[in-house]
Amino acid sequence: MRAPQHEVELAPFFMGKTEVTWDEFDQYWKVEGQPMARPDETDVRKADAITRPTPPYADETFGHGREGNPVICITHHTAMEYCRWLSRKTGRWYRLPTEAEWEYACRAGTSTAYSYGDDASKLGDYAWFAGNSEELAHKVGQKKANPWGLHDMHGNACEWCLDHYEKDLYPKLAGKLSVRPVVMPTEKRFSHVARGGSWADPAPMLRSGARRGSDKTWIKLDPQRPQSIWWLTSAEFVGFRVVSPVKEQAEMVDLRSKVTRQSQ
Repeated sequence: MRAPQHEVELAPFFMGKTEVTWDEFDQYWKVEGQPMARPDETDVRKADAITRPTPPYADETFGHGREGNPVICITHHTAMEYCRWLSRKTGRWYRLPTEAEWEYACRAGTSTAYSYGDDASKLGDYAWFAGNSEELAHKVGQKKANPWGLHDMHGNACEWCLDHYEKDLYPKLAGKLSVRPVVMPTEKRFSHVARGGSWADPAPMLRSGARRGSDKTWIKLDPQRPQSIWWLTSAEFVGFRVVSPVKEQAEMVDLRSKVTRQSQ
């Protein structure tokens, strides 16, 4: 069942044309050295070192391919640390999209089930999903883009959003104008929003408005104690893309993950 659409007001932002690939991610977690702190970071944040994933206990690609393929199996915490590293590396603010920003970009001015219309039989032209993926993620950017030139907003890898997941959020917002809405992340590991559906999902899960939240089953096969805050062992379907705000809203300046090894 579709939830009612609601109006939001967002500040301008840029979004990655594709999901972040292993080629890009490897520059973060496999290269030694620390990028310089940004001059516009607060003094407290300037002292923070960028942390990197610990070695995974298994092949981090889970056999889905590396070169040109989307990063998968990484936690929300990992995606946020990557964005912090990228911000320092480039001198431009990057972060995960809020759920509202993600859906706005996915819809690209449309109000239909998918960014190209309502006909699910055409989904294979735009997305890798359960109907055509052969149970694998694929190289980014191979399918048709949405009206704003963004690839793989439907399918391939499900994408992390910044927000904590609230199941009943949409009904609460129905009929109201929401100004830059976001459910800010905390020290809790679960649950966070993931959007867009994946290579493993049926067509309804790829709708522009479809939502899901992470949970502990996504790490159920991790034998480590405590379980890794960096890698997911049972969520080969989730990755991320980044946004860069034209001017960051105040509560997100110097944003970083609050998750630690003690987080639940």
